[in-house]
Amino acid sequence: MLRIDVKHLQDIPNVGKATEKSFNILGINEPIQLVGRDPYKMYSDFCNITKKKYDPCVIDVFISAVRYMEGGPPKKWWEFTEERKNKLEAN
Repeated sequence: MLRIDVKHLQDIPNVGKATEKSFNILGINEPIQLVGRDPYKMYSDFCNITKKKYDPCVIDVFISAVRYMEGGPPKKWWEFTEERKNKLEAN
């Protein structure tokens, strides 16, 4: 079930000022805009827009935020690290 009641990006677990700014750079200004997004593409786009390479753990934070907004349970961002590593290794 979508979390339509979350009104501010920083109300999402693992999202602080820096991540909110990252989302804003990606054109995401409201939590509901995370629904259906691909965290890996978000990371790629973020690196391309800013012309910087960020630590891949940023992907974990993006995954946690997207999953939470799509109705998943709140989890620490590092609980997605193994999933990210497996996915990147498979590609």
